[in-house]
Amino acid sequence: MNGKERLLRTFNHEPVDKVVWVPFAGIHAGKLKGYFADELLTDGDKLFESLIEVNRLYSPDGQPVLFDLQIEAEILGCGMRWGKKAPPSVCSHPLETLKLVGEDYQLPSKIPEKTDGRLPLVLDVMKRMKETVGESTALFGLVTGPLTLASHLRGTKLFLDMLRHKETSRELFAYCVTVAKAMISYYIEVGMDVIAVVDPVVSQVSPKIFKSLLHGPFSEIFQYIKTQKVLSSFFVCGDATKNIEPMCHTKPDSIFVDENINMVEAKRITDQFNIILGGNIPLTSTMLYGTQQDNMGFVIKLLDSMSHKNLIIAPGCDMPYDIPPENVIGAMEAIKDPEKIRRALETYEKPTQEFDIILPDYENLDKPLIEVFTLDSDQCPACGYMKNMALTAKEKYGDRVEVIEYKWTILENIERTKMMGLQHLPSITINGKLKWSSIIPDQEEYFAEIDKVL
Repeated sequence: MNGKERLLRTFNHEPVDKVVWVPFAGIHAGKLKGYFADELLTDGDKLFESLIEVNRLYSPDGQPVLFDLQIEAEILGCGMRWGKKAPPSVCSHPLETLKLVGEDYQLPSKIPEKTDGRLPLVLDVMKRMKETVGESTALFGLVTGPLTLASHLRGTKLFLDMLRHKETSRELFAYCVTVAKAMISYYIEVGMDVIAVVDPVVSQVSPKIFKSLLHGPFSEIFQYIKTQKVLSSFFVCGDATKNIEPMCHTKPDSIFVDENINMVEAKRITDQFNIILGGNIPLTSTMLYGTQQDNMGFVIKLLDSMSHKNLIIAPGCDMPYDIPPENVIGAMEAIKDPEKIRRALETYEKPTQEFDIILPDYENLDKPLIEVFTLDSDQCPACGYMKNMALTAKEKYGDRVEVIEYKWTILENIERTKMMGLQHLPSITINGKLKWSSIIPDQEEYFAEIDKVL
């Protein structure tokens, strides 16, 4: 069976010859052909050329055409900050100054059309990929989930809205669902086999908030996808462990998670609902900074730790730009021929590295030190909004506080995080003490903790 057949059989809960492999090569695709992210995501020919190289080099069973959660936001008026090795990030929020109390307000009504923004480029590349590899590779069309899109539009104020202005939040989520449905219809029209609803910010809210405000919107989206007779995925980043079961209740065909989540424990939950689980090769510690053998070994451990039914192996999220191609190939080979790779790893010893890292003297600081630990705030929206919340302290307190971010895209920061004893990302510490782990605080709560230290 070819890759597409293997993926479709897996989604139908049927036996397959080997576990499905879906490498999330978004901006990393550009590295394979020498294009930076800003070129890749604005030039259809370069994007298509790079995606074909991903298909040739990594032999995917399923492949996303684009991993850019700003397509909709850009069309709807969010400002973009472009970089070379990450997708664009949202830098301004059109609803940020919206008054919700004491006067009339109006939510946006614009729905993206096929001719808006970068959609013509995206749809054209999807069509070309379908014509070129669509018979052998299942193609994923990624849409931005309602919580992340609402965050793009409203900014960090959304997290207080969800506590104080629930009805307005529901209206905003309903609008984001309408946007998602439009995008889904366009992607299905050009032949996408799987519609993935990508919502990294889900990991940053409590199950109570999810059930009261987000169950309905996500359920509506997945029901709509089902009526269109295509497959669905629910992508989430960060430590969404607490929300795995609530996510299952929204009835996607599959759920994809990252390294923050214990895959074995998550699969025990998804198996109860007969939902496919995909993930979760670590993006930085293994794929970016590990050796080819490290990647092979991680995949073998995943394969050995759980049933292969309803299982897909994939990176934890969109792969960092600079991941060595040989590491991705190593992961692929471990999936395709695990017995051969087991034998090859029998004599492998992981190289050790030493770091000269000195933690601050937290007991004797001149002023409060707020440290934000992220996978990459430029690439991960959940990390970005955690960082943005942390930076509001500079707006309020100025030089009375210090705010520092440590990204896992820097090797030393991975070791620093371990030294701090942090288990999940993104996280915020104040004077060395963990305050928020994979959940974004509302601003009042955040400032209250700083005031205690001051």
